[in-house]
Amino acid sequence: MCTICGCSGYEPHSPQSRLINVEQSLLSRNNQYADVNRKLLATQNVAAFNLVSSPGSGKTSLLTETIKALHTNFQVVVIEGDQQTDNDAQRIRESGAQAIQINTGKGCHLDAHAVGHALEKLPLDKADFAFIENVGNLVCPAAFDLGEQAKIVILSVTEGDDKPLKYPDMFRAAKLMLINKIDLLPYVDFDIDKSIEYARRIHPEIEVIQVSAKTGEGFDLWQTWLKNAKPSSTV
Repeated sequence: MCTICGCSGYEPHSPQSRLINVEQSLLSRNNQYADVNRKLLATQNVAAFNLVSSPGSGKTSLLTETIKALHTNFQVVVIEGDQQTDNDAQRIRESGAQAIQINTGKGCHLDAHAVGHALEKLPLDKADFAFIENVGNLVCPAAFDLGEQAKIVILSVTEGDDKPLKYPDMFRAAKLMLINKIDLLPYVDFDIDKSIEYARRIHPEIEVIQVSAKTGEGFDLWQTWLKNAKPSSTV
């Protein structure tokens, strides 16, 4: 078993049954905390989304521009996950949202227990949206429910268009795929149609929106998706 996050990694001297039992126990505890988080968010009528991606996909830039776009009509709070530094949380605060930084150290994902403690420190009674920016990783975060309404996977055109096939668990777990940095399409070898086809091969119902945090292209569709995803009583 992986000593960092509890996922079943390659350990030649550990019996497979022990790996499965430990992983099931770990996920079971996490899911209990996730249920608590989900009930808290529902009580406050806050729509929460877990943003997941590889490092360098433009998650934080996309999030800061999203906060600015929503700011006129909605209040946003953010939980930032990184192994070290609070650089991203500072960027989020500068964009106008309250943010809590969680540093995971050697951990490669956020877990529901840590997220629950962060939620306690945020003004959920005044918030409409809560974004959880997970640690940059397309493996471990797929298995961990944080109490979010949906996982949103961000795929940049500067990455390989075959990422959905390489990391199927993440794309299977996500409700929406945002294809980011489309302003760079003329300069990179990335086939959008293939990336969508690969993602839907893994998850036929996954929704897809193409965006650019730099130019704002696609942000109308992205904002509409978020507003439609909110519980009807809070729109």
